[in-house]
Amino acid sequence: MIVIADNLNTRNKAYMSALDGRDEKYLRSMAGKLASAHADVINVQCSLDGAGDEERLPWAIEVIEKAAGDLVISIDSRNLEAVRKSLSVVRKPPLINYMSETEPVDRGELFSIVQRAKAYLVLRASRGTVPTSFEAKLQILEGLLEEANRSDIPNERLFLDPSIIHLGRGAGQDHIVNSHECLLAIREMVDPPASTIAWISNISSGLPRKTKKAAETSLLIYLAGAGLDAAMVDVLDPGIQKALYFIKSFRDEIVFSPSELTA
Repeated sequence: MIVIADNLNTRNKAYMSALDGRDEKYLRSMAGKLASAHADVINVQCSLDGAGDEERLPWAIEVIEKAAGDLVISIDSRNLEAVRKSLSVVRKPPLINYMSETEPVDRGELFSIVQRAKAYLVLRASRGTVPTSFEAKLQILEGLLEEANRSDIPNERLFLDPSIIHLGRGAGQDHIVNSHECLLAIREMVDPPASTIAWISNISSGLPRKTKKAAETSLLIYLAGAGLDAAMVDVLDPGIQKALYFIKSFRDEIVFSPSELTA
């Protein structure tokens, strides 16, 4: 399983304060912690809507990537100019997070950017709002997949996201079931294979603090059983770390060692 650290997001007040103050020391420290927690990718987000990203995002990514060693960067922005500028500073082909039916408005331009950079791209099952049915999610993903292929982006560089929403919001439970079914269907239907991805941490928004991490860990394990390839998680949480270790062990991706787990 590919582990994507989602710790550098707009909900992280210390991180957002560091962005405002151009605090390179904090960013380097966080990048080192995320790398030490066995992240494979670091998702970097500076805003929810892309405002101001063309200035802050390339700077943050350059600082973080240098401190994170060999880790891949995930560029998380709705601002295409910020994505272009960020691509000019990364050393490895990044993951671009994300495209849906409505974001960005100019999907063709984003496809062109991804194709030229040989980057990876998240395709999200959303058309402004997340559909409530399994069939609608699949329909969106199939349409975006076909568009990406027509733009010469192969399936091996695409990550399909069934869209996780907050458990406590409206039809949250139905969305979890639909996402699980969607992951299973993607494995059966998409050939050549594309990877699957889920923003695990989003499940817990709005839940009581005491139950947030339990919900995230449980969802991670649940979706891993459906073959999830990549998970956006809080890699600094001990419960998430242990769950990831066992998942990788069960999949024979690492050699299990009780001493490593204890450490």
